[in-house]
Amino acid sequence: MIDDIKKRALHRTSILEGQLRGVTKMIESEEYCMDIITQSRAIQRSLESLNRLLLENHLRTHVAHMFEEGGEDRERAVAELLRAFDFAGK
Repeated sequence: MIDDIKKRALHRTSILEGQLRGVTKMIESEEYCMDIITQSRAIQRSLESLNRLLLENHLRTHVAHMFEEGGEDRERAVAELLRAFDFAGK
């Protein structure tokens, strides 16, 4: 994994852990539903941000190598990317 991306991804997971703990406390204390939903949506955006980082790492490392190799490796890379975006089999 690329060092900078790894550092940023780990930072985002720490933020996500805190956000999830916060939502748990909100539910336990029966806070206003819309406030909980707002926090839940923030978690979803944070997860998307994490996914973008992980995808960037995968593209810069594994996919680049697989395309250079060509053949079956290249086809596997394409299939992985389609699967990552839920396009496989559609």
